Amino acid sequence: MRKKHERIWENCLKVIKDNIPTQSYKTWFEPIKSVKLEKSVLTIQVPSQFFYEWLEEHYINLLRKTIKSELGPEGRLEYSIIMDNRNNRNPYSIKYPTTKRKETGNPSVNMPININNGSSREIPNPFIIPGLQKIKINSQLNENYCFENFVPGECNSLARSAGFAIADSPGTAFNPFLIHSKVGLGKTHLAHAIGLEVKERYPDKTVLYVTSEQFTNQYVEAANNNNRNDFINFYQMIDVLIIDDIQFFANKEKTQEAFFHIFNHLHQNNKQLILTSDRPPVEMTNLNERLLSRFKWGLSASLGVPDIKTRIQIINKKLYKDGINEMPKKVVEYLAMSIDTNVRELEGAMISLMAQSSLNKKEITMEMARSLIDDFVKNTKREISIDFIQKVVADFFGLTINEIQSKTRKREIVQARQLAMYFSKKYTKSSLTTIGQQLGKKDHATVLHACRTVNNLLETDKQFRSSVQELEKRIRL
Repeated sequence: MRKKHERIWENCLKVIKDNIPTQSYKTWFEPIKSVKLEKSVLTIQVPSQFFYEWLEEHYINLLRKTIKSELGPEGRLEYSIIMDNRNNRNPYSIKYPTTKRKETGNPSVNMPININNGSSREIPNPFIIPGLQKIKINSQLNENYCFENFVPGECNSLARSAGFAIADSPGTAFNPFLIHSKVGLGKTHLAHAIGLEVKERYPDKTVLYVTSEQFTNQYVEAANNNNRNDFINFYQMIDVLIIDDIQFFANKEKTQEAFFHIFNHLHQNNKQLILTSDRPPVEMTNLNERLLSRFKWGLSASLGVPDIKTRIQIINKKLYKDGINEMPKKVVEYLAMSIDTNVRELEGAMISLMAQSSLNKKEITMEMARSLIDDFVKNTKREISIDFIQKVVADFFGLTINEIQSKTRKREIVQARQLAMYFSKKYTKSSLTTIGQQLGKKDHATVLHACRTVNNLLETDKQFRSSVQELEKRIRL
């Protein structure tokens, strides 16, 4: 028979589940356990300090309402935060809604065997199997892929916040941490950034970044040379192991088996595992079920497509880093609107534009940008998005994106905004509310009115209909 505190928390969860996205519910509420109920105070157990802080920052109002609904006006919530410190359980409670932070111990971990009276040798290539020796290795981290160069946005908020939490306390916050996204959205950058931050905060920890291809090739070579145990021992000495594109372990049964033993050892010893993939665990195929289940132990966070503001920030960050300040604002905006699905392609288009300007000794102009980017977009598989539609409409009417999104009531701008709403409804799967928010923070009623206005003009105004047909051709190119 379930206890009263469990029934109350289950009732709270039913309300919470109906009010937040499914993935958010699974990530932030399914791991919570109800501990006790004393008078009007319900205590729940959460797995980490970061977990508690995220709930307080993002779901505090929802939690307040559900608790008071179940326990009455005097209802309150307390958190029992259980964190691993070595092999001991170290519980402590924080009363709702305080946000005071408590630090936990993070002792260094020594290599198991010393040689040469405690001295160590430098191994520049970590794929030379060292055997049982104390080692220093090249982490293979790219210094440019740091947090400072990782532009924050709504598309990466959860993953980035979790990354900072892991760097602050590797092996305790979220372990393993799986970052997944489509190609070119920054998962490798974020993985490197976490590794670099760990090295900065904990110089004694051994951090290693490898691709799944490198790991597999290393294993095959070790197996062929009868050095499989040395291979496994090497990786079991790593404090923070980062493996990129884990999905490529598919169909490689022996490699998966070796990684399974490495994973278990590291996880049981509170060593951090950071994995990246082009898909979430539920969509991975031809991987051992034992591994897949372990990938779900920690946090799985996705990186989405950056919005227009984030893409503009990415371009400006790149320009600043490269010491370039002469690119016109309109060109930056045009680039950000044209390449809207892949950060890597966005940076590639920007580099191509700068190279063309430098080689031809000409200033960067909108004409140059249109010529290069139009070819680039035509040769790039593209999904029609609200951002892209805004760009095409703005370019067609000789306006800027800011003008379309502004509150001005000038006739030509209002009409351009209405057309952008009309085509967004027609060619995207976005809701009316989402369309309105991205086009000047308008409500869904404004979007409906815009669509009706465009339809009416299409039936009565021949010149308007001709312009719309030309605009539609450009959107569908």
